[in-house]
Amino acid sequence: MTFDLTEQEIESILKQYKDRKERDKLKYEQVKDDEEFKAKNREKAKNWYMKNKDKRKEQYQDNKDFLNARNHYYYYKKTNNLEKFKEKFPQKYDILNMYGYFNE
Repeated sequence: MTFDLTEQEIESILKQYKDRKERDKLKYEQVKDDEEFKAKNREKAKNWYMKNKDKRKEQYQDNKDFLNARNHYYYYKKTNNLEKFKEKFPQKYDILNMYGYFNE
């Protein structure tokens, strides 16, 4: 599915999008301190959390090894012992490398 839009149509669409985002931001700025808005927003967030609690827990479990390896890396980086980290924890270094954590 392709769209053949002229340059003018593309600019019009982008302008509409930008204007809508500005209106939404202004509207939010006006209502964000309203107690009724806060209560409704908190209720929606709580409901979402309750529905997705198991999904979040599973995601944390899946990333547990990565987070542990990253925390160890930060410790050794802070103490300027990165070579020691690579020697002492080669599997953690490999996990970070697998996630594309290093720009080597």
